[in-house]
Amino acid sequence: MSRVIAFCFLLLASVLGYLHIDSRPVWAPFASDYPINPTNQLDDVSGLAEDAKPVKTLKNTAPVKSLKPAQPSLQTDWLPDTGAPSVHAASLIALNDGAVRAFWFAGSREGAPDVVINTSVFDPQASRWSAPTVVVDRVSAEKGLSRYIAKLGNPVPARMADGRMQLFFVTVSIGGWAGSSISSMISGDEGLTWDRPQRLISSPLINLSTLVKSPAVSFVDGRLGLPAYHEWIGRFGEFLRVDASQVIDKRRMSSGRGAIQPVVFTDGPQAAEAFFRQTRPNSQPKQIPVSETKDAGQSWTVTKDLEIPNPNSALAALALANGTRVMVLNNIEAGRYRLVMVMREPSSPQWRVVQVLEDDESLLNNQHREFSYPYFISANGEDAHLAYTWNRTKIKHVYFPAAWFKHALSSLKEKEAQ
Repeated sequence: MSRVIAFCFLLLASVLGYLHIDSRPVWAPFASDYPINPTNQLDDVSGLAEDAKPVKTLKNTAPVKSLKPAQPSLQTDWLPDTGAPSVHAASLIALNDGAVRAFWFAGSREGAPDVVINTSVFDPQASRWSAPTVVVDRVSAEKGLSRYIAKLGNPVPARMADGRMQLFFVTVSIGGWAGSSISSMISGDEGLTWDRPQRLISSPLINLSTLVKSPAVSFVDGRLGLPAYHEWIGRFGEFLRVDASQVIDKRRMSSGRGAIQPVVFTDGPQAAEAFFRQTRPNSQPKQIPVSETKDAGQSWTVTKDLEIPNPNSALAALALANGTRVMVLNNIEAGRYRLVMVMREPSSPQWRVVQVLEDDESLLNNQHREFSYPYFISANGEDAHLAYTWNRTKIKHVYFPAAWFKHALSSLKEKEAQ
């Protein structure tokens, strides 16, 4: 009898899946946030902060000398303190007036019932963050979603085609993070107020174990491509095609149990690469898994690993307007005590460390702090804002002026020419 019930269940799932696939809109090409112009060589050369740490070489990458100290310096500060003992998973979005809004979760510990999602706005003219406010907590999420919520986390903002802001976040009703689903809220006033949250339905049946961590990409039809991932049974990436609060399609980005939290670099209307946080067993390489698509995300193929160490930790990715690619990551096989920025210029396959942001390697193991979950944005493709968890007690914010990237790229090009 149980086999008959199971067969009926699978048959129903197949029928629903077929109906869902048959009703999908035509797949659209990727859009670009700003024109990619490799001929823009960023000739206004300026340098790193005077207190920049020495450049270190990645495993299996070419060496690069330390960049000469010069102005302008990097600008660093902290997201405002809310009094919570634990903070994590910050994200950023550029506002229409040039400011930057941050989101992060805070509470007594990750996954605790008292965790809330906070927000604050950075004024670049005053170099100051606004007082933090609560966007959503467990109680308001329960009320808005009309379902029990045990915990929440991982806020990820996105800009919709009509200019509104959408905030994706993870909610859990039962179990750990593997029992998650994604919900979202929409704001028409740059994050001051929010509509009622809605749960994204990524599966017509169970709809569990879907999480989000990384920025969305845009399609030319105005819809969003949201990199997501699963942690229940398998650990793999998925690419959700989202129209407002509706998932209209999804495609597997990896397989097995070894790659989650994809970040995506688009390369024209059809091509993209995804880099993952590895979650492999000890017998397998602790380096960055990679997948690629040649049809705007409709299908993904696992390719050769990027031979940069990864200790089961998230990474952040950003493409500049001139085609330069930048990532922030923990380039070690265990722990999260070192955080670096790596850069690849448009004409080179080599990734090189251009800035060591944090490094506790010289400390004893029990004194190592955690620097993790970086999140990277640029409004114009020339400068950038970075936020990351600092020992689970603070969120650090770093601003990289356009002149800093110009100097870094110029130094890399000199090395490539030698």
